[in-house]
Amino acid sequence: MFPSWPIRFHHHTPGSSKSGGGGGEESTDSGSAANTVSTTAPESPVSTKPSSSDHHHLQPPQMDGAGGFSQTHQTAGRQTPEKTLRRLAQNREAARKSRLRKKAYVQQLESSRIRLTQLEQDLHRARSQGIFLGGGGVAGGSISSGGAIFDMEYARWLDEDLRHMSELRTAVQAHLTDGDLRVIVDAYISHYDEIFRLKGVAAKSDVFHLITGMWATPAERCFLWMGGFRPSDLIKMLISQLDPLTEQQIMGIYGLQQTSQQAEDALSQGLEQLQQSLIDTIANGSINDSMHHMAVALGKLANLEGFVRQADNLRQQTLHQLRRILTVRQAARCFLVIGEYYGRLRALSSLWASRPREALQMADDNSCQTTTDLHMVQSSQNQFSNF
Repeated sequence: MFPSWPIRFHHHTPGSSKSGGGGGEESTDSGSAANTVSTTAPESPVSTKPSSSDHHHLQPPQMDGAGGFSQTHQTAGRQTPEKTLRRLAQNREAARKSRLRKKAYVQQLESSRIRLTQLEQDLHRARSQGIFLGGGGVAGGSISSGGAIFDMEYARWLDEDLRHMSELRTAVQAHLTDGDLRVIVDAYISHYDEIFRLKGVAAKSDVFHLITGMWATPAERCFLWMGGFRPSDLIKMLISQLDPLTEQQIMGIYGLQQTSQQAEDALSQGLEQLQQSLIDTIANGSINDSMHHMAVALGKLANLEGFVRQADNLRQQTLHQLRRILTVRQAARCFLVIGEYYGRLRALSSLWASRPREALQMADDNSCQTTTDLHMVQSSQNQFSNF
């Protein structure tokens, strides 16, 4: 009823067979020692093999042959910290530059404040000594804001003028080459161009301050013409100081003097006509239409700015023409003569303002004596004329 041999169970696993007949049936040889039932543990329904996506995200760091991590993993690990450190370094550098700019700006403000204080002190001291008398067309002896700004800028320009004069004098005495000396002379020309630019700005705000010469010293005001020097008088002074000159240079300088004199005469004639027109406008105004006449007079006064600008343009062009006519060394001597001349005028004004009281009394006595002499001369002339 029961077989004498035990029945062999063949448990077929799902993954035991391979396609193409690669795996055959298990051997049932009776002579084998393993006559027991061959059973294989069933495979778990949930596979423990990770999926391809999990393997991609959870792949452990690979070890190299020396037992360390691979270079790819180390680079990926260092990428984020290196980028952060680089940004931190850039931020520190930007902050350092910002601090330097702020420090420079604060220093510039402080130096500007100190310079403004010094200019105000110099202006107050000059006014107390009588060098600047004020006025400027404003009641109360004060000047306009435009005039005050020009006075401070002109004081700064005078300081720069002293520096340029010293540099030019040193260059002439050191016998520099023409190329080096030309650079210094051109810088001095640019220095004069700066004062003409400042005067153009001041003419827009307060032309009376310029044309009356309240920014200049008393001795300089004696020789002012439309708010500056006469080009023809300047050329006359320079001719005797620039010897020797070639015949062509002499002809060029005399031609420049003649054209400057003609331009001066034309401007002077135009200014006289403007003044006469203002006199007629103001004098002929009646009480009923006085406001209309004052408006017309204001419109005519606006032409003063044009006269001052044309006069400054004539002065500027004269300096540039002298630079073209003369050689480099002659031009250097020319500007030295001009600078020293106006420096002596300013020194003369300072001496005149600070002279002692004894000198004032002697000056009064001399003026009385001069007046008496003039009366005697006039009386004798009258007697001779009667004879």
